Amino acid sequence: MSRNIRVEGSKGTPVADRRIELVERKGIGHPDTLCDGIAESVMRALSEEYLDRFGGILHHNTDESQLVAGRSDPKFGGGDVIQPIYILIVGRATKEFDGESIPADSIAVETAREYVRDSLENINTESEVIVDCRMGEGSTDLRDVFDLGDGDVPDANDTSFGIGYAPFSPTERVVYETERSIYNELRHDLPAVGEDVKVMGKRDGDTLDLTVAVATVSQHVEDLGTYVSVMDDVEEHVHGVASEQFDGEVNVAVNTADDREEGSVYLTETGTSAEMGDDGSVGRGNRANGLITPAREMSLEAASGKNPFNHIGKLYNLLAGELAEQVHEEVDGVEEASVKLLSQIGSPIDEPQVAAVNVHTTEGVSAGEVEYSVESVIDDGLEDVTSITQRIINGELNTF
Repeated sequence: MSRNIRVEGSKGTPVADRRIELVERKGIGHPDTLCDGIAESVMRALSEEYLDRFGGILHHNTDESQLVAGRSDPKFGGGDVIQPIYILIVGRATKEFDGESIPADSIAVETAREYVRDSLENINTESEVIVDCRMGEGSTDLRDVFDLGDGDVPDANDTSFGIGYAPFSPTERVVYETERSIYNELRHDLPAVGEDVKVMGKRDGDTLDLTVAVATVSQHVEDLGTYVSVMDDVEEHVHGVASEQFDGEVNVAVNTADDREEGSVYLTETGTSAEMGDDGSVGRGNRANGLITPAREMSLEAASGKNPFNHIGKLYNLLAGELAEQVHEEVDGVEEASVKLLSQIGSPIDEPQVAAVNVHTTEGVSAGEVEYSVESVIDDGLEDVTSITQRIINGELNTF
C-alpha cells in the first residue's frame, strides 16, 4: 500500500467513558445553519449548471455567505416582520467559459430563495427576505475542468486536512436525533414549533442534561397558556427521544431564558431567530458530521459551499468521517476510530501526505493485529475518492 497510511492505537479514554461530555447541534432554522444550507444548495446548483452545459465542474466556491438578521414585532396570535432578513451570497464563480456567459448570480439568488422557502415553513421569501449576490468571478480554462467521467483524479487545491470519527457516542446520537426529530416530526404535528432549534447536551457520568431552545411561531400561539402547553409537549417529546437512546437519567429544559411571569417568551413570526437579531455565517455552526463536539478532534473548516471536486476542506472532512465509520463497522476488534487526512496542494487527492488512523480496540486486541485490515479500508476509500463529488452534487452527503 502506497498511500501514506499510518495506524496506531489510541492512548486516550473513549469519549463515552469520560465523566464529562459536551455536544451541541444547531438546527436547520438557526441563522448559521441557514447560511450553511444556502451555500451548499448554491454550490450544487452551480455544479449542475456547469455539468449540464460543459460536461465538467468549473471553478466556484460559495462558502463565505452571510445572513444579517431582520427586525420583528412578534405577538401572541401573530405580529409583524418590520425589517426583512438580508442574505448575502459571496465567494467565487465562473461566469464565462469557452465564449459562453453563465448566469451564476441569477442561479445563486433563485436557489437561495428556494432553499429558504423549503426550509422555513412560515416565511414569505418575497417580502421578508432580501437575497443579494456579490460573487466574484472565478477563472477557469480547459485544463481546470474536472470531468466526472474521465477517470482522472484532480489535484488538491490546498494544503489542508479533514477529520472524522466513528461511532457517535450515546450523547452525540441523542443530541443529533433530538433536533432531527423536532424538525422532521414534531413541528408537523405541532405547528407552533419553528425550525430554529438548538440542542445542547451535557453528560456527567450517567446523567444527561439537555437544554433545548425552540423558536415558536406566533400565529399558532394564541396566548401564554398555549405557549406553556407547547413547551410541555416539546419537553415530553425530547425526553422520549432521549430516553430511547440513552441508558441513564435524562433531564430536559426548554427555553430557559423565558420569563413567563413577565410574558417574555421565545416567540417569532417566521420560526427563526434570524428575524429578530441573530446573524449567521457559513462555518460557525455544525461541523461536517452535523455536530459541535469539543471533546473530539475536529477541523474548523467551513465545508459548506466549497466546490465538490478538489476542495480539500470539503472532501477530506466528508471522506474522513466515512472512512472512520467503515473502519468501525468492518474491522473486528475496533470499538472507536478517528481518521485524519492531510493533503498537499498540487498533489492528487487520492494520495494524501498522510492518512493517520487512531483506533481504540476491544480488550485483548492490539492495534497491530488490526493494522492491515484498517489500512485496506482506508486504501479502498482513497481509491474511490472521486465518487464523493457526484454524491455531494446529488445531495446524498450533508455538511451540516
